[in-house]
This record gives sequence, C-alpha cells and structure tokens, in this order.
Amino acid sequence: MGDERGGAWRARRSAAERRSAVRSLLRLWPYVRPLAPRLFGSMAVAVGASCMALLIPLVLKWTVDGPVAHRDPGGVWLGGGLVLLLGLLEAGLFGLRRWLTARPMAALEARMRADLYRHLQRLPVAFHDRWGSGQLLSRATGDLQILRMFLAFPLVFLVVNSATILVGFTILLTQRWTLGLILLVPAVPLIVLCTYFMGQYSLASRRAQDQIGDLTTLVEESALGIRIIKAFGRHRSQGQAFRRAAHALLGTELRKARLLAEVWLLVTAVPDVALGVALVIGAVQVSDGQLSAGTLVAFLSTALALRWPIESLGWLLSMSSESATAADRYFEVMDTELPPDHTAGPDAVSRAGDGIRFTGVQFRYPDAPDGTPDLLAGLDLHIPTGQTLALVGATGSGKTSLTALIPRLYEATGGRITLDGMDIARLPKERLRAMVSTAFEEPTLFSASVRDNVLMGAEQAGEADLRWALQTAQCGFVHELPQGVDTQVGEQGLSLSGGQRQRLALARAVVGRPRFLVLDDPLSALDVHTEALVEGALREVLATTTALVVAHRPSTVLLADRVALLSGGRIAAVGTHHQLLAECREYRQLMSGDADDRSAA
Repeated sequence: MGDERGGAWRARRSAAERRSAVRSLLRLWPYVRPLAPRLFGSMAVAVGASCMALLIPLVLKWTVDGPVAHRDPGGVWLGGGLVLLLGLLEAGLFGLRRWLTARPMAALEARMRADLYRHLQRLPVAFHDRWGSGQLLSRATGDLQILRMFLAFPLVFLVVNSATILVGFTILLTQRWTLGLILLVPAVPLIVLCTYFMGQYSLASRRAQDQIGDLTTLVEESALGIRIIKAFGRHRSQGQAFRRAAHALLGTELRKARLLAEVWLLVTAVPDVALGVALVIGAVQVSDGQLSAGTLVAFLSTALALRWPIESLGWLLSMSSESATAADRYFEVMDTELPPDHTAGPDAVSRAGDGIRFTGVQFRYPDAPDGTPDLLAGLDLHIPTGQTLALVGATGSGKTSLTALIPRLYEATGGRITLDGMDIARLPKERLRAMVSTAFEEPTLFSASVRDNVLMGAEQAGEADLRWALQTAQCGFVHELPQGVDTQVGEQGLSLSGGQRQRLALARAVVGRPRFLVLDDPLSALDVHTEALVEGALREVLATTTALVVAHRPSTVLLADRVALLSGGRIAAVGTHHQLLAECREYRQLMSGDADDRSAA
C-alpha cells in the first residue's frame, strides 16, 4: 500500500509540476459564471474602499501644508472631518463587499458538492475499488471549503490589492518620483522569489491535501472496524499507523509553514528597508527645503497604506496555490469518464421466456496485472425464465464477479449477457436495474430507518409490499425494535446482528417482486431454524422470478432447479444437485460429506 501511494504521489507531483495554477483555477469559471455580477461587483466595491484609504494621505498633505502651516483651526477640523468620512466610507464599502459574496459563495460550494456527489454515484464500482473513501470525502468537504474561501476572499483581494498597489505607486511617483523609485526597486526580486515560492508551495500543498485524504481514510476504517480492532487487540498497531500518517502530514504542514515564513520575511523586510531609505532621504530633503513636510507625510502615509497589500501577497499566493490544488483534486474525480449508457436498440428487443443467458462471457478486473488470465474465460450459461440456478465453485473462482456483471456493476470485457433476449450492454442502466434485484454477500445497510433501508429496493413499493418483504425474509424482529420499522439501524447496521442485517438485505432484494433476482449466498449468517423458515418463504418468491443464487451450502443449493459448477473461468458442469453429486467429483468435494447426508434425506 505504501509503495502504491508513493507511486501515486510521484505521479501527482509530476502532474503538479506541469500544470498552471491559473489554468486550474480557470476551470472553476462554469460555476462562477452565474455569480459573476456579484463577484465583480464585490471587487469593484473593494477597490473603491481601498481608494478611500489612499485618499486619506492626500487629505493629510493638504491639512499639514495648509491649515496646520497657517495655524487655521477651522481647516484642521475640516481635514479631520474628511479623514473620518473617508474612514466610514471605507468601512461601509468593505461591509457591502462581504454581503455581496458570502451567500453566493456558499451556494456555489453546495452546487459543486452536489455535482461531485452525483458524479460519484454514477461512476462504476471499479472506480470506487481504486479510491479510498477518505480521499473522496476530503475532496467533497475540505477541498470545496478551500475553493469557497478562495473565491470569497483571496481572489477578490488579489485583484483589489493589485489595483491598490498600482494606484498607490502612481500617487507616490506623482508626489515625489525619486522617492517612489526607491520603493519600486525591490519589486523585481520579489516577483522572482514569489514565482519560485508558488511552485514549491504548490507541491507541498498537493502532498498535504493527499495526506489528509489518506488520514481520513485511516480514521474512517478504524471507526467502522472498531470491533475487529478491539477483538484482536490491534489498537496499538492502528495507533502506530495513525501516528505515522499524522507525523507525515505534520512534516508537510511544517514545510508549508517554513515556505510561508520565508516569503513573509522577504515580502515584509525588503519593502521596509526601502521605506526606511526613502524616509531618511525624504527627511533630508525636507530639512534642505526641497520637499514640503506635508508631501513627506502624505508620501509616508501612502507607503504605509500599501504595506498590507504588499505583505499580504505571500499569503494570498499561498491560498491561490492551495486553491489550485483543491481544484485539481476536485476535477480529478469529475474528469473521470462515465461508462457509456446505451439506449435500447434492435438487439434489445425483449423475447419473453428466454431468461438469463451468458454467451462467451469474459471478464477481468480493470486493475488486474498484465499477463494474468481472465477471471471468466468464455463462459456460457442459460437460466430459462422462471427457473432458479444455483452457482457453486471454489473460493476465488469468480462467482460474485459473475453476479456483479448482470446489473453491470462491472462491465464484461467480452461476450454477451442477455435478459429475455435483451443485451444488457444496450440497455440503459436505470431500466436494467429496475428489472434486476440483488442481495450481496455483505449485507450493507445505511444510517436510516428499517423502512427506508428495505424500500430502497423498490421506489414504488408501498406498505403492503414492505410487510410482505419483511415476512418473506423472516424479519419479525423489526416489530420488537423501539420504533418498529421506523427505528434507525445506525451506521452500517451494526446495531443489528449479522443474521438480522442479512434478512433485511434479502427483504430489500425481494420487496419490488423483481423480474430477475440475483442472490449472493443470502443465508450464510442465519441459524439453522431461521434458515429453514427463510428457505420456505423464499421458495414462493423464486417460483415467480428468474434467479441466480450463489451457494456454498447444500441447503441453499436445494432451493434451485439446477446447479452450475464454475471452475477455471468456465461452467464445468450443469445439472441437478443429485446428478452432480453422482457424476462430478469436484462438486462432491465442494459440498463435502454433509451434502450426501442431506440428499439422502
């Protein structure tokens, strides 16, 4: 895992070195466009506020060279009133800027998060197999918060401070161009240093945000797997893994802090040195009568008003770099192409009674190493309409993978799968998944009520369907819960036993009375008594549908009309349970001696 993550980081670092921060941030324009009037309006208002601040030194110059020099108290009061008025206008304009951006930027963040969530829901299972949940979570939360903050504040003030610096230096050069040039001298080295800083900070920022994703994944896995950690006494090893990840993140954040400290030092110290030189030269010129005191006061006041716009450049550039990285990480997911979802064509015309048919089906996982054989290699199988087929095979033979191909959780890499003659590759996924219902080996439940978890299996199902599905899956225990079917089952359904979760998952699969039913070892967590009750009710369901059932136990096999043995990526044998026991040695070994006892019974 460490090597994989290291390789991924090196690839991302290479990509980060090639990409432009400006180009990355420009990709946000489709989201920003609807808000452009308010955003540009806030920039204009903020520029106006900064100009109010730059007018104050000019009022001071007039006051010092005029009323103060001529001992005119009325003029001094007028000057003070003008300074107060300009200050109030500046504060009011900055308040208006905040009002213009706060609500729209929050709405933009919500829209981007909704788009990301929608895209994640549509991406294939193979994508989610490769990505840690913490990485996706950090993109949907932390990265989007960074982007919202950037658009609301740093972006605005990059424009505002640049305009303020331009106007301010124009005023300085107008007042005394020789002193203004002294302050302009550090500009070239500062630009070069900031460019270098941006590149280094961008790499550190990307690494930190990736490490936050890894750390989030580790915390999430530890929370979900707390029972395993406690049962095996692995809290120390998990703690060490957390400390390693946290220490790596700490090191990266400290590097970011050092880079930021260095640029702040330069951006603060160099202009201050230039300002000190200008002050000394200006004082000498005032003493020699070459410069008025008011002009020097105005010059220094303007220069001091420019300190924050200049000093903030380092911080604003760091925020821009982090935001560009956040944009890259966001679009890294959004750029992942969705698999094609075809509309029904001539080959997708239903032929009633054909059932489920696999023809020359091949499959390998997208991340399987080159040179490894296909998991499924030219598999042929037919389940006639109304029949139930049990699929058996050794661990790792591809049974679960085969069941995942029917609802197109994974795409077959070769061959053809049809449902009543309709090629599933030509069916829209929404229509396909309305026809097929699945119960997985791992009965995943959501942090919702029992009702919501079960009815997730059929959008149009009502109360009568809910009661029937719960009865079929022998879920009478739900009526003993505190709020009955409205009881919240908790995250992953861990407040329930394994058997209870499996029965609710089975109820979810059958509630819509599906046309095709796929069950992956649906009774593995049940005790013998409950298993017998569920089997009895399940037979009634299977009699009205076409079903594929992955089986590991003889009791589950006996639910089926026929049995297929999956071996070597192909169907090695098909027949009834009794036929295969008599004719197929591999099948007998899979069923063990217990199978013979049950068949004899």
